[in-house]
Amino acid sequence: MIEWQPVILSIKVALMSLVFVTVFGVACAYSMRRLEFPAKAALEAVFTLPLVLPPVVTGFILLVMIGKNGPIGRLFTDYFNTQLIFTPYAAVLAGTVVAFPLMYQSTKAALQGVDARFEDAARTLGAGEWRVFWTVTLPLAWPGLVAGVVLSFARALGEFGATIMVAGNIPGKTQTLPLAIYFAAESNDLSTAGIYVLIISGITFAAVYWLNIWTKTKVKTSSYRGVI
Repeated sequence: MIEWQPVILSIKVALMSLVFVTVFGVACAYSMRRLEFPAKAALEAVFTLPLVLPPVVTGFILLVMIGKNGPIGRLFTDYFNTQLIFTPYAAVLAGTVVAFPLMYQSTKAALQGVDARFEDAARTLGAGEWRVFWTVTLPLAWPGLVAGVVLSFARALGEFGATIMVAGNIPGKTQTLPLAIYFAAESNDLSTAGIYVLIISGITFAAVYWLNIWTKTKVKTSSYRGVI
C-alpha cells in the first residue's frame, strides 16, 4: 500500500512552480528580446545557469539565500515571523528555479521566430505595446510557449537535488515523488519505489506525448491554412 501524499504534493508543487515559471519566463524573455544593455549576455547566462549546474549546487545557493541566516530567510523571519526552509514553499521555489531556464529558452526561441513585420504593422495601425504583445506576439509564439510550459512542468515534477537541500524529506509535509523514490530504494523497498517510478514516468510521458501530438496537429493546421 503506497502513500499518495508524495504524488499529490509533487503535482501541487509542479503546478505552483509552473505559474511562477510561466510569468517570469515570458516576462524575462520578452524583455531580453526588446532591450539592449552591456550586461545582457551576463544576465542571460545567469538565467540559464540552473539548467547546467548540478541541482545540488543550485540547492546549496538557495539554502544560503533562504536559510535562517540568509538574506531572504531573515527577511521572512523578521517581517512575516515564518521561514521558507523545510516547507512546501521551499520545494516550490526549488522547482521554479530549476525549471525557469527551460521556459526562458523556449520562450526566447519562440519570440525570436516571430516576424517583427507583423508587430510593426499592428503598431502602425495604432496598437500599443501591450495590445501588440497579446494580439500579435503571443499568438505567433504560442507553440513555443506551450512547449516551454510542458517541459517546465515535467522538470519541476522531477526535481530532486535542489528540493532535498531546501525542503528536506519530511513525510507528509515536504516529501515529493523523487524523494519518496530515493528513500524507498535506499531502504530496499523496491516495490514501492517502482510504483512511484511508474507514476512519475506515466505523468511525464503523458505530458510530453500530448505536446508531440498537439505540435503535429498545429503544424498540419498551419500548413493547411497556408495552402488555402
